Amino acid sequence: METNLPHQIREIEHVLIPLPDGTRLAARIWLPQDAEQHPVPAILEYLPYRKRDGTWERDALTHPWFADHGYAAVRVDIRGSGESDGLLTDEYSQQEQDDGIEVIAWIARQSWCSGAVGMMGISWGGFNALQIAARRPPALKAIITLCSTDDRYRDDVHFMGGTLLTAKFGWASVFQVFMAHPPDPVLVGDRWRTMWLDRIDAMPLFLAHWLRHQRRDAYWKHGSVCEDYAAIACPVLAIGGWTDGYTNAIPRLLANLSAPSRGLIGPWAHRYPHFALPGPPIGFLQEALRWWDHWMKRTDSGVMHDPTLRAWIMESVRPATYHADRPGRWVAEPVWPPNSVPLQLFLTATGLHHAPTNMTPVIVQTPQSLGAASGSWCPFGGGDDADDQQQDDAGSVVFDTPPLDAAVEILGAPALELDLASDQPQANLIVRLCDVHPDGASLRVSYAVLNLTHRESHEIPQPLVPGQQTRVRVQLNDAGFRFPPGHRIRVVLSTTYWPMVWPAANRAAVTVSAGALTLPQRAPPPNEAAPTLPAAITATPARRTVLREGRSRREIGRDAVSGEYFHRRIEEPSLVRIDDIGIELGNSSSSECRIMDDDPLSARLELRRCQSVGRGDWRVRSELVTRFSATRKSFHVHATLEAFEGDVLIRRREWDETIPRDLL
Repeated sequence: METNLPHQIREIEHVLIPLPDGTRLAARIWLPQDAEQHPVPAILEYLPYRKRDGTWERDALTHPWFADHGYAAVRVDIRGSGESDGLLTDEYSQQEQDDGIEVIAWIARQSWCSGAVGMMGISWGGFNALQIAARRPPALKAIITLCSTDDRYRDDVHFMGGTLLTAKFGWASVFQVFMAHPPDPVLVGDRWRTMWLDRIDAMPLFLAHWLRHQRRDAYWKHGSVCEDYAAIACPVLAIGGWTDGYTNAIPRLLANLSAPSRGLIGPWAHRYPHFALPGPPIGFLQEALRWWDHWMKRTDSGVMHDPTLRAWIMESVRPATYHADRPGRWVAEPVWPPNSVPLQLFLTATGLHHAPTNMTPVIVQTPQSLGAASGSWCPFGGGDDADDQQQDDAGSVVFDTPPLDAAVEILGAPALELDLASDQPQANLIVRLCDVHPDGASLRVSYAVLNLTHRESHEIPQPLVPGQQTRVRVQLNDAGFRFPPGHRIRVVLSTTYWPMVWPAANRAAVTVSAGALTLPQRAPPPNEAAPTLPAAITATPARRTVLREGRSRREIGRDAVSGEYFHRRIEEPSLVRIDDIGIELGNSSSSECRIMDDDPLSARLELRRCQSVGRGDWRVRSELVTRFSATRKSFHVHATLEAFEGDVLIRRREWDETIPRDLL
C-alpha cells in the first residue's frame, strides 16, 4: 500500500563524499526539511548497484519515508560503481569497509546529522552492514541486515556444503555487466567516458577469481563475521525469508551475538519484505522505524520487549514454482535456540520410523540430470521456486513415514546422520526433506548439499577412502513448517542435483547403511498468542514507462540428436524509462545448461547478457558471453565482454582461464 508523505522533505540528488585518498563517493540524500535547524539521525545504505538508475525505483519506496519520519536517508555508491570515483575489483573488499567507515564519519559530521548513524541493507548492503559493524565505527549505533550472511563460504551464492553452486555463474554474469556500465554524464560531466573505460580496462574476470578459492580459506573468512561474533557491539536486527537463499544466518546470529539482537523471518524470497513475494508482506518500514527510534533517538518503542525471533510457520501448499502467498501464521520465540524437544526418525527398510531397526544398505547413484525441479538457489519470487519434487524423488532413494496421525511443526535446522561409504574419493550427497500430499505431490520443505570430502571441514577437506564406512552429519537449511495430519514426511537422497549443483568429477555410488533424521520439532504452547505485525506500506513509487515488455520463459527437455538434457532460461529484450530522470534501461539475457545422464564431465553452461542505458542521443550497452565446462582435473571458463557507445564498439575484453579442481 502506498502512503502519502505529509511532511516536507528535501532531496539532494547528487553529493560527493571526499575520502582521505582523494576519491569521492557519490551519494543521494533525503532529509527532513528542517534538518539543518533540528539535526536528525542518519540511515546509510551502501551499495554498488548504481543509485542513479539501478536502485532508483527501489529507493523511492523506502528512503523518502524515513526522511518523512525524522531521519536523514543516505544512499551511497561503493567506490568504482555508479557515479563514484575509483575502481571496484571485488565484492566485500577491505577497501570497501575502510571507505564505509569514512562515509559514516562524514555523515556524522554533517550539520543536518545528530551524530548517530545506522546502516541498513538487503543482500550486499546487508553483508557490509554486518562487516562494518564488526569494525565498530564510533558513530554507528545500530544496523538492520536483510537477506545476508555471517559466513561467506558456508551460505552465499558461491558454494553450498563445499559443492559448487551454478548460481555463482549467473551472479558473476550480472555483476560483470553491471560493473561495466558508465556513470551518468548529467551528474559527472565530460569525464564519464574516461571513468567508464578505466573501469572496463581494470576489470578482472570475477568468476575466475572466485573459483581460485574452493576451500574456506582466508579469502572467504574475510568479511565473514562468524569468525568473531563478539566484534559486533551495536544492536542487530536480522531479517529474511524462508524462500530466500540466505536465511540460515539469522538463527546463527541470534545464537551467537553478544550485542542486542532480534530476528524476523517471513515467507519471502530475496526482496525487502514490504514488497516481497511470496506474501504476506509486512510493514517493514514501521518495524525498521521502531528499531531506529529505540537505538538512535532513545525512544522506548518497545523493540526490546519483542521476542528474540518472530517467524512465519508455513502451512502445506500444492507445489509450484510461483506462489503469490504462502499460508501460515506468525509465532514468537522468546529465546534462541528455543527450548524444544527434537523429533527423531530412523531410516529403515520400510521408510522413516520412530524406532531404529536393521536397515538393508541402499546404493545412492542418481542420473546426472536429476534436479529439474530444484528451482533457483536464491529465488526472487517471480516463478523460480522449487516445483513438485515427484519426478526427482522417483530417480532418488526415498524414505517416507506412514501418514501422520497428528501435525508435526518444525522451526530450525533439520539434520540427518548417516553411515555411508563411497566407491570414489570424492562424491556429493544431496538431502531433501519433503511434505508428501495424500495424492503424491511432493513439496520441498528444506534441503542440503554436501561435498563428502568436506564432511569434517570446509577448510581442510579430505578425500574419502573408497569402500570405507564413515559417519556423516548433514545439516539442512533452517525451516519453519507444519506437516499436516494425513501427509507423510519424506527424506530423499541423491548424488546429483542439476542444474543447481555442478556435478562431481566422477560418477560416485554412495552406499548408506544406517541413518537418523532429527527434526527441530516445535510444540506450540496452549492458547499461543501470535505476534502482530503492521500492514505493508511504501512511499510513492517512482514514475516509469514500459517501452518494451520483456517476457521470461524456461525450457527443460532432452536434445533428440545429442541426448543431452538441457535447461534454458530466456529473458527477452525489455526497455523501461525512469520518467523522473529520463533514463532508459534495457535488458536481455539467456542461459543454457547441458548434461548427459551418464557423464558428469559433459556438463556445460553458457550465459549471455546485454544491458543498456541511455538518454536521447547518449546510448551505451555492454554485452557479455560466458562459457563454462570442466575436465576431471580442472574448470575452464571463457568470457568476452564488449562495450558499445551507440553502435560503435569501444572496448573488448576477453578472458580464457583454466583453474585446477580441488576436491570439487
